[in-house]
Amino acid sequence: MKFSENWLRTWVNPDISSEALSEQLSMAGLEVDGLEPVAADFHTVVVGKVVECGPHPDADKLQVTKVDVGDGELLDIVCGAPNCRKDLMVVVAKVGAVLPGDFKIKKAKLRGHPSHGMLCSFKELGLIDDHDGIIELPSDAPIGKDYRDYLGLDDLSIDIDLTPNRGDCLSIRGIAREVGVLNNIDVTEPTFETVAATLEDTRAIHLDAPNGCPRYLGRVVKNVDVKQQTPLWMSEKLRRSGIRSIDPVVDITNYVLLELGHPMHAFDLDRVQGDIHVRYANKGERLTLLDEQEVKLDDDVLVIADDKQALAMAGVYGGLDSGVTEGSQHIFLESAFFAPDAILGKARRFGLHTDASHRYERGVDPELQRQAMERATQLLVEICGGEAGPIVEAKSDEHLPKPADVTLRAARLSSVLGIDIETDRVTEILKRLGFAVQVGEGQWQVQVPTYRFDIAIEEDLIEEVARVYGYNNIQAAAPAAQLRMRPQQEALISTHRLVDAMIERGYQEAITYSFVDPKHQAALFDDSASLTLPHPISVEMSSMRLSLWPGLLNALAHNQKRQQSVLAFVETGLRFVPDEQAENGVNQQPMFAGVRSGKAFGEHWSIDDRNVDFYDVKGDVEALLKKSGVDDIRFVASEHTALHPGQSAAIYRGERCIGFIGALHPQFEKAFGLNQRAFVFELELDAINQRSIPTAQPISRFPSIRRDLAIVLDERIAAGEVLTTLKNIGVNQLIDLNLFDVYQGENLPEGKRSLALSVTLQDNEKTLEETEINGIMERLVSTLQSEFDATLRD
Repeated sequence: MKFSENWLRTWVNPDISSEALSEQLSMAGLEVDGLEPVAADFHTVVVGKVVECGPHPDADKLQVTKVDVGDGELLDIVCGAPNCRKDLMVVVAKVGAVLPGDFKIKKAKLRGHPSHGMLCSFKELGLIDDHDGIIELPSDAPIGKDYRDYLGLDDLSIDIDLTPNRGDCLSIRGIAREVGVLNNIDVTEPTFETVAATLEDTRAIHLDAPNGCPRYLGRVVKNVDVKQQTPLWMSEKLRRSGIRSIDPVVDITNYVLLELGHPMHAFDLDRVQGDIHVRYANKGERLTLLDEQEVKLDDDVLVIADDKQALAMAGVYGGLDSGVTEGSQHIFLESAFFAPDAILGKARRFGLHTDASHRYERGVDPELQRQAMERATQLLVEICGGEAGPIVEAKSDEHLPKPADVTLRAARLSSVLGIDIETDRVTEILKRLGFAVQVGEGQWQVQVPTYRFDIAIEEDLIEEVARVYGYNNIQAAAPAAQLRMRPQQEALISTHRLVDAMIERGYQEAITYSFVDPKHQAALFDDSASLTLPHPISVEMSSMRLSLWPGLLNALAHNQKRQQSVLAFVETGLRFVPDEQAENGVNQQPMFAGVRSGKAFGEHWSIDDRNVDFYDVKGDVEALLKKSGVDDIRFVASEHTALHPGQSAAIYRGERCIGFIGALHPQFEKAFGLNQRAFVFELELDAINQRSIPTAQPISRFPSIRRDLAIVLDERIAAGEVLTTLKNIGVNQLIDLNLFDVYQGENLPEGKRSLALSVTLQDNEKTLEETEINGIMERLVSTLQSEFDATLRD
């Protein structure tokens, strides 16, 4: 069973993490198969309102909208969704947003009209695969609110693999009950008001097979609007539980199924002819199921029928002829207890497997039917409107399961478990499990609740005590040598490994003082505030460093004065940034920095004698990041007060600036006593010591195709920006993109240059056809034209 962790925590909320909760459930016999986020990663996505919506002047299928996102200024957004309209509450990815698949939202022009964002569908946010248009939110959705917060998407979907005897845990209620027992806390069930009957309409119910169905409840609900939209809170809970939203009536029965663990079914009342009969099918009787499959029934198959024909396969699947459709106005709700033996194997016989049959085969609570009916009616009237008639119940007490009485002996408990558990502790465990307990001399007389139909003998109770007490708390009798592995995060890269990577490239590790000359620091970092020591060692060491650069540059100058011509230092350490919100008013941030100067290589007859330049140091940083497994790095031309304009860049990981690289500004060379140009870099350590864990990917059996593309564009446009844009347009077949030639000169206009790109395409499932290849290439060219005003080179 799959369910939302947040939903569970509205019932019972132990003060433990998600991982601890899953471990606790697994150790109690409810094996957790996996924890998955309920939504893919995305950010800068908010709730908005379409204020204006009109046709695009140059495109039939596009609309031009103005959207209020709470920023005080309306956004112009071009949208192609058919359901976009004025006053619609929508989900807006603003400029700067990153959607699943690392799809970045930028300012764009669509057919000549500016578009500052995107109206999102569920598919584009990675929530569901299919969609009919953009997301439609309730009218009371708060404009400007982050969509993740609004929908509570920072949630986990927990998948539990239950053993067949624990059908009582196939619901939020059952799992909450277990969590409450395991953590010794109370469970808070949601309350709701029952719907009083306002109609006298009923349908008589006949139990013609009481051994297969000893209890059946039915209720008429009239004037229901099936065309209403399922509330977002309900459809989200269903989605996070692995159930697709269909229509409000089906969604309500599915919701009750997940919440209480009781299957329900709804019939179109107008298609039910006469009374309701619960009977075994006639030999050879035919029934068309909701999936339009016609089945031939055997006489041991339990069915729900009217006076004329079978309407549904009881506890398994509904019938098409009596199913609720958009045109249905009157509903007949069913809530029944079907004996497990009557349902067992019937679904598999017809190649079916449904949530209802999965539960009925394992057993449901025979006392739960009325509560499920009341809950479903309340939700149906609340969402779809309508008027309800009285609940009609037919039951056979003779065939209903009787609560079991089981005796648990203290001696037997100790003998099986091998330990003695205090009497009060055993009593508490049994009572929290919902058992009625009478404590006697050396034993417990236990009355089992109706929802625990798996408890029949003494050993069952021993198992319950053991798993709640904790198998790990039961000491093994055999001697054991304990070995403990030190925990190690595979994604975490040690600082030593990063330093070693630079040492392999000729750097030497340096350790400099955290105290620096305030004059040098003020010069490098403009007027940035720093911490001044009240009692410094000397004036030259009176400020806490804002960067590792001052110490490294002093070390560089010291060695240059001693006739060293090839110098490269690397250092890790803390920088100290004043921050009122941080502990003691200072944010101590670990950094990774380096400096390089002098000759690029030592003197050698086979190597040209040249000095280090910007690209040498950039290559060192790229090698460092590649060695550490960090691959989403980009260098963006940027200015820094300490660096030479035109020879500096900011280093980004994703959308986060993690450092700078460049040549030291010439005006500071004299201040530090340098006699050669120096190139520096600095990175935030916590941004480069976490890598993505490698995952296996399938290798395509189909050939790859290479196409070359030569474009002409403004020489000021960085080639890296072109490559990044092409990689992010969402072409799944694009497996490699390489810049193999740059030309500037004859036959090109002034201020222009030519970039030659190799494009490699491959599909994992088929050989690409020429039309598909041409379509992809046209898409790439179109993107280059729209984003960079690039043209194909003749």
